[in-house]
Amino acid sequence: MPGTTEDLLDSFARTTDEVVTLEEFKEKLSSGRKLRIKYGVDVTAPLLHIGHGVNLWMMREMQDAGHTVVFLIGDFTTRVGDPTGKSQTRPVISRDEIERNAEEFITQVSVILRTEPEVFEVRRNSEWWDTMSLDEFMSLLSMVNHGRLIARDMFQRRIEEGSEIHMHEFLYPVLQGYDSFALESDLTIVGTDQLFNEMMGRFYQSRLGQEPQIVITTKITAGIDGGEKMSKSLGNFISIAHSPRDMFGRTMSIPDELIVPYLEVYTRVPTGTVDDMRSGLAEKSAHPMDAKRFLAQQIVARYYGDDAAKDESEWFTRTFSQRELPTDVPTVTVAPGTGLFDLLEAALTGTSRKEIRRLLAASSVSIDGVKESDPDFVAPEGSLLRVGKRRFFQVAHDSERAE
Repeated sequence: MPGTTEDLLDSFARTTDEVVTLEEFKEKLSSGRKLRIKYGVDVTAPLLHIGHGVNLWMMREMQDAGHTVVFLIGDFTTRVGDPTGKSQTRPVISRDEIERNAEEFITQVSVILRTEPEVFEVRRNSEWWDTMSLDEFMSLLSMVNHGRLIARDMFQRRIEEGSEIHMHEFLYPVLQGYDSFALESDLTIVGTDQLFNEMMGRFYQSRLGQEPQIVITTKITAGIDGGEKMSKSLGNFISIAHSPRDMFGRTMSIPDELIVPYLEVYTRVPTGTVDDMRSGLAEKSAHPMDAKRFLAQQIVARYYGDDAAKDESEWFTRTFSQRELPTDVPTVTVAPGTGLFDLLEAALTGTSRKEIRRLLAASSVSIDGVKESDPDFVAPEGSLLRVGKRRFFQVAHDSERAE
């Protein structure tokens, strides 16, 4: 854990893209004051991946140094819709779904963040937006001009593509910016795609007589497919909530060129070790498979501990390098005559029907070593169901479930 301001800055450097501004950040850290760190989320989908984890681990270091993370649930702004990275208007979700998602978000962030009241505060931006008068809101709008808002890159892209920009999306940066003032935020740590919105926070804080927050943007890597950044819709992510086995296996699937960036951004191995790995891979003195196994262990260890990481590395070696089947296969019990689609639903708890159809279409499912894509295929009792490379289930029948 960093002990001084310089230690903290050194620790942050490996995952930081930009600081606005570094000198202000140093001043705040050296003031001896307990800082308030804004962490805002629009609760559209309760899934956090290790890309989000980069920011959360930095916030955890701030908590360990005595500062407070203010977890802002954007229950009001979720109903508006953040246009960041969207080429189309985002559907609005219900209040009930927002509340369910908010609780799930809190559960997931507690994997990394400390949740004691001294260092963790939960707020909702409906606290001020639901009660603000139209006069007050118009006063906020009068502070910002059209040119500042329309300069946002995704709005420029929509204009070039001939796509619509709805007024509620256009005003979203105003809402997120004012949130920083309402929370008296000292610092926010976000991906580079949120820089515009958080700079609006600095703008409103300055205009309303408050010391502006520091904005730290963090490095963004490609997802595990080597393409776009990690995304639930693309399925190219490693979730904070993934089991150690899935976390390890998904890491092993990344392209070789992501090994070093992932080591740098998603682990805490010393920078010297990262540099050695970079050189070894470039000079071909290090084998990519060994490097990935090391990376996977480090990622699992960060979330589940060294013992879990060691167990998963040994399991992976036995199962894939030595071609042994696992001995700890869970059993999935269904009624006799159950088709493969329904069997997969029972085995893959929480997986969407759309994803199950995709797995079947991609020939990612096998029964006793034979690929099977027919959703109505009936797997014999005692057969081995394999999904992808890492998930195995023993099929059992329960005659009492038969109709």
